[in-house]
Amino acid sequence: MRLENKVAIITGSARGLGRAFALRFAREGARLTLCDLLDLAHVAGEIEAAGGEVLTLKTDITSEKDTAAMAKKTFDRFGRIDILVNNAAAIGGIDNPEFVKPIDRLTSKDWDRYLNVNIKGTFLCCQAVMPYMKRQAKGSIVNIASTAGFNGSPAFLHYSTSKGGVMTMTRGLATALGDFNINVNAVSPGVVMTESMRALSSGFDGGRIVASQIIKRSIQPDDIAAAVVFLASDEAAMITGQILAVNAGEYLH
Repeated sequence: MRLENKVAIITGSARGLGRAFALRFAREGARLTLCDLLDLAHVAGEIEAAGGEVLTLKTDITSEKDTAAMAKKTFDRFGRIDILVNNAAAIGGIDNPEFVKPIDRLTSKDWDRYLNVNIKGTFLCCQAVMPYMKRQAKGSIVNIASTAGFNGSPAFLHYSTSKGGVMTMTRGLATALGDFNINVNAVSPGVVMTESMRALSSGFDGGRIVASQIIKRSIQPDDIAAAVVFLASDEAAMITGQILAVNAGEYLH
Protein backbone atom coordinates (compact mmCIF):
# COMPACT_ATOMS: atom_id res chain seq x y z
CA MET A 1 0.00 0.00 0.00
CA ARG A 2 1.46 3.31 -1.13
CA LEU A 3 0.24 5.44 1.79
CA GLU A 4 0.47 2.92 4.62
CA ASN A 5 0.43 4.61 8.08
CA LYS A 6 0.50 8.09 6.56
CA VAL A 7 -1.90 10.67 7.99
CA ALA A 8 -3.82 12.65 5.39
CA ILE A 9 -6.28 15.54 5.57
CA ILE A 10 -8.70 15.73 2.64
CA THR A 11 -11.00 18.76 2.40
CA GLY A 12 -14.32 18.73 0.61
CA SER A 13 -14.56 14.98 1.03
CA ALA A 14 -18.31 14.40 1.41
CA ARG A 15 -18.96 13.81 -2.28
CA GLY A 16 -17.52 14.03 -5.78
CA LEU A 17 -13.76 14.05 -6.17
CA GLY A 18 -13.19 14.39 -2.43
CA ARG A 19 -15.12 11.21 -1.71
CA ALA A 20 -13.15 9.38 -4.42
CA PHE A 21 -9.89 10.63 -2.89
CA ALA A 22 -10.94 9.53 0.60
CA LEU A 23 -11.87 6.01 -0.49
CA ARG A 24 -8.71 5.60 -2.57
CA PHE A 25 -6.44 6.94 0.20
CA ALA A 26 -8.05 4.54 2.68
CA ARG A 27 -7.42 1.61 0.33
CA GLU A 28 -3.80 2.73 0.11
CA GLY A 29 -3.47 2.53 3.92
CA ALA A 30 -3.75 6.17 4.99
CA ARG A 31 -5.32 7.28 8.25
CA LEU A 32 -7.69 10.09 7.39
CA THR A 33 -9.14 13.36 8.54
CA LEU A 34 -12.11 14.20 6.32
CA CYS A 35 -13.38 17.79 6.29
CA ASP A 36 -16.50 19.31 4.81
CA LEU A 37 -19.49 21.49 5.61
CA LEU A 38 -21.69 18.60 4.43
CA ASP A 39 -22.41 15.39 6.31
CA LEU A 40 -19.45 13.01 6.21
CA ALA A 41 -21.05 10.07 8.01
CA HIS A 42 -21.67 8.00 4.87
CA VAL A 43 -18.09 8.34 3.60
CA ALA A 44 -16.62 7.65 7.04
CA GLY A 45 -18.89 4.62 7.36
CA GLU A 46 -17.61 3.16 4.09
CA ILE A 47 -14.00 3.59 5.21
CA GLU A 48 -14.56 2.20 8.70
CA ALA A 49 -16.49 -0.78 7.33
CA ALA A 50 -13.37 -1.66 5.34
CA GLY A 51 -11.17 -1.39 8.45
CA GLY A 52 -9.90 2.16 7.91
CA GLU A 53 -9.33 4.82 10.57
CA VAL A 54 -11.01 8.18 10.04
CA LEU A 55 -11.70 11.45 11.86
CA THR A 56 -14.48 13.68 10.50
CA LEU A 57 -14.59 17.43 11.04
CA LYS A 58 -17.13 20.05 10.00
CA THR A 59 -14.80 22.68 8.57
CA ASP A 60 -15.26 26.02 6.84
CA ILE A 61 -11.98 26.41 4.97
CA THR A 62 -12.45 30.19 4.73
CA SER A 63 -12.27 30.39 8.54
CA GLU A 64 -8.79 30.68 10.05
CA LYS A 65 -10.20 29.33 13.32
CA ASP A 66 -11.67 26.26 11.60
CA THR A 67 -8.56 25.43 9.59
CA ALA A 68 -6.32 25.80 12.66
CA ALA A 69 -8.64 23.44 14.56
CA MET A 70 -8.57 21.01 11.62
CA ALA A 71 -4.79 20.74 11.84
CA LYS A 72 -4.64 20.59 15.65
CA LYS A 73 -7.35 17.94 15.98
CA THR A 74 -5.65 15.83 13.32
CA PHE A 75 -2.32 16.05 15.15
CA ASP A 76 -3.97 15.35 18.51
CA ARG A 77 -5.67 12.24 17.08
CA PHE A 78 -2.87 10.79 14.94
CA GLY A 79 0.35 12.41 16.19
CA ARG A 80 1.45 13.77 12.82
CA ILE A 81 0.26 15.26 9.50
CA ASP A 82 1.88 13.81 6.39
CA ILE A 83 -0.45 14.89 3.59
CA LEU A 84 -2.91 17.68 2.85
CA VAL A 85 -5.22 17.45 -0.16
CA ASN A 86 -6.89 20.78 -0.85
CA ASN A 87 -9.98 19.64 -2.69
CA ALA A 88 -12.76 21.82 -1.16
CA ALA A 89 -13.81 24.48 -3.64
CA ALA A 90 -16.64 26.59 -4.92
CA ILE A 91 -17.80 25.23 -8.27
CA GLY A 92 -21.02 25.05 -10.21
CA GLY A 93 -23.61 22.32 -10.23
CA ILE A 94 -25.61 21.08 -7.28
CA ASP A 95 -25.05 24.16 -5.13
CA ASN A 96 -24.75 26.75 -7.88
CA PRO A 97 -26.66 25.94 -11.06
CA GLU A 98 -25.93 29.42 -12.49
CA PHE A 99 -22.19 28.75 -12.53
CA VAL A 100 -21.94 29.35 -16.30
CA LYS A 101 -22.31 33.09 -16.87
CA PRO A 102 -21.19 35.52 -19.55
CA ILE A 103 -18.60 38.01 -18.31
CA ASP A 104 -21.02 40.95 -18.36
CA ARG A 105 -23.31 39.12 -15.91
CA LEU A 106 -20.64 38.30 -13.32
CA THR A 107 -21.17 40.15 -10.04
CA SER A 108 -18.84 41.15 -7.23
CA LYS A 109 -20.60 38.48 -5.13
CA ASP A 110 -19.58 35.84 -7.68
CA TRP A 111 -15.95 36.96 -7.55
CA ASP A 112 -15.90 37.17 -3.75
CA ARG A 113 -17.30 33.66 -3.31
CA TYR A 114 -14.96 31.91 -5.72
CA LEU A 115 -11.77 33.71 -4.74
CA ASN A 116 -12.58 33.47 -1.03
CA VAL A 117 -13.14 29.71 -1.08
CA ASN A 118 -10.77 28.60 -3.82
CA ILE A 119 -7.78 30.83 -3.12
CA LYS A 120 -8.06 32.05 0.48
CA GLY A 121 -9.46 28.72 1.71
CA THR A 122 -6.70 26.73 0.04
CA PHE A 123 -4.05 29.01 1.53
CA LEU A 124 -5.50 28.85 5.05
CA CYS A 125 -5.46 25.06 4.97
CA CYS A 126 -1.82 25.08 3.83
CA GLN A 127 -0.89 27.62 6.48
CA ALA A 128 -2.58 25.53 9.18
CA VAL A 129 -0.60 22.34 8.47
CA MET A 130 2.76 23.98 7.79
CA PRO A 131 4.00 24.14 11.42
CA TYR A 132 3.34 20.41 11.92
CA MET A 133 5.02 19.42 8.66
CA LYS A 134 7.99 21.70 9.36
CA ARG A 135 8.53 20.12 12.79
CA GLN A 136 8.61 16.62 11.34
CA ALA A 137 10.72 17.87 8.35
CA LYS A 138 8.50 16.10 5.85
CA GLY A 139 5.16 16.57 4.18
CA SER A 140 3.21 16.64 0.95
CA ILE A 141 0.55 19.11 -0.14
CA VAL A 142 -1.59 18.43 -3.20
CA ASN A 143 -3.81 21.25 -4.41
CA ILE A 144 -6.70 20.59 -6.76
CA ALA A 145 -6.71 23.15 -9.56
CA SER A 146 -8.41 22.79 -12.96
CA THR A 147 -7.46 22.91 -16.60
CA ALA A 148 -9.87 25.87 -16.71
CA GLY A 149 -7.09 27.74 -14.92
CA PHE A 150 -4.85 27.39 -17.98
CA ASN A 151 -7.17 28.93 -20.53
CA GLY A 152 -9.27 31.48 -18.59
CA SER A 153 -12.61 30.28 -19.94
CA PRO A 154 -14.97 33.25 -20.47
CA ALA A 155 -17.96 31.00 -19.63
CA PHE A 156 -16.88 30.91 -15.96
CA LEU A 157 -14.09 33.44 -15.62
CA HIS A 158 -14.49 33.76 -11.84
CA TYR A 159 -13.83 30.02 -11.42
CA SER A 160 -10.99 29.76 -13.93
CA THR A 161 -9.29 32.82 -12.42
CA SER A 162 -9.47 31.27 -8.95
CA LYS A 163 -7.96 28.01 -10.18
CA GLY A 164 -5.19 29.90 -11.97
CA GLY A 165 -4.47 31.46 -8.60
CA VAL A 166 -4.21 28.00 -7.03
CA MET A 167 -1.55 27.08 -9.60
CA THR A 168 0.50 30.20 -8.83
CA MET A 169 0.12 29.57 -5.10
CA THR A 170 1.34 26.00 -5.58
CA ARG A 171 4.59 27.20 -7.14
CA GLY A 172 5.13 29.85 -4.45
CA LEU A 173 4.49 27.43 -1.58
CA ALA A 174 6.78 24.83 -3.15
CA THR A 175 9.59 27.39 -3.27
CA ALA A 176 8.98 28.50 0.31
CA LEU A 177 8.73 25.02 1.83
CA GLY A 178 11.41 23.08 -0.01
CA ASP A 179 14.00 23.65 2.73
CA PHE A 180 11.69 21.79 5.11
CA ASN A 181 11.39 18.73 2.83
CA ILE A 182 7.77 19.59 2.06
CA ASN A 183 6.70 19.20 -1.55
CA VAL A 184 3.73 21.06 -3.00
CA ASN A 185 2.08 20.14 -6.29
CA ALA A 186 -1.28 20.53 -8.00
CA VAL A 187 -3.50 18.26 -10.05
CA SER A 188 -5.53 20.02 -12.73
CA PRO A 189 -8.46 17.84 -13.78
CA GLY A 190 -10.30 18.25 -17.01
CA VAL A 191 -14.07 17.75 -17.09
CA VAL A 192 -14.77 14.93 -14.60
CA MET A 193 -18.17 13.27 -14.35
CA THR A 194 -18.97 14.07 -10.71
CA GLU A 195 -22.39 14.90 -9.23
CA SER A 196 -21.73 18.61 -9.72
CA MET A 197 -20.69 18.18 -13.34
CA ARG A 198 -23.77 16.10 -14.11
CA ALA A 199 -25.88 18.88 -12.59
CA LEU A 200 -24.25 21.25 -15.08
CA SER A 201 -25.06 19.02 -18.04
CA SER A 202 -27.19 21.71 -19.65
CA GLY A 203 -24.13 23.96 -19.78
CA PHE A 204 -21.67 21.37 -21.05
CA ASP A 205 -21.79 19.08 -24.06
CA GLY A 206 -20.16 15.89 -22.75
CA GLY A 207 -19.88 14.35 -26.20
CA ARG A 208 -18.15 17.43 -27.58
CA ILE A 209 -15.70 17.46 -24.67
CA VAL A 210 -14.79 13.79 -25.12
CA ALA A 211 -14.39 14.38 -28.86
CA SER A 212 -11.89 17.17 -28.13
CA GLN A 213 -9.73 14.83 -26.01
CA ILE A 214 -6.85 12.74 -27.34
CA ILE A 215 -8.12 9.79 -25.28
CA LYS A 216 -11.78 9.37 -26.21
CA ARG A 217 -13.47 8.44 -22.95
CA SER A 218 -15.02 10.33 -20.06
CA ILE A 219 -12.71 11.19 -17.19
CA GLN A 220 -13.86 9.54 -13.94
CA PRO A 221 -13.11 10.53 -10.32
CA ASP A 222 -10.83 7.50 -9.89
CA ASP A 223 -8.64 8.79 -12.73
CA ILE A 224 -7.95 11.94 -10.72
CA ALA A 225 -7.58 10.01 -7.45
CA ALA A 226 -4.77 7.94 -8.96
CA ALA A 227 -2.78 11.08 -9.76
CA VAL A 228 -3.36 12.57 -6.31
CA VAL A 229 -2.22 9.35 -4.58
CA PHE A 230 0.97 9.37 -6.66
CA LEU A 231 1.83 12.99 -5.81
CA ALA A 232 1.07 12.35 -2.12
CA SER A 233 3.25 9.24 -1.99
CA ASP A 234 6.97 8.86 -1.35
CA GLU A 235 7.36 8.01 -5.04
CA ALA A 236 6.86 11.73 -5.78
CA ALA A 237 9.19 13.01 -3.04
CA MET A 238 11.43 14.76 -5.59
CA ILE A 239 8.57 16.36 -7.51
CA THR A 240 7.54 19.83 -6.36
CA GLY A 241 6.04 23.01 -7.78
CA GLN A 242 4.46 21.08 -10.65
CA ILE A 243 1.00 21.18 -12.19
CA LEU A 244 -0.18 17.76 -13.43
CA ALA A 245 -3.02 18.01 -15.94
CA VAL A 246 -5.27 14.94 -15.93
CA ASN A 247 -7.57 15.71 -18.83
CA ALA A 248 -7.18 12.92 -21.42
CA GLY A 249 -5.20 15.35 -23.59
CA GLU A 250 -8.08 17.84 -24.02
CA TYR A 251 -5.54 20.57 -23.24
CA LEU A 252 -1.81 19.99 -23.64
CA HIS A 253 0.27 21.63 -20.92
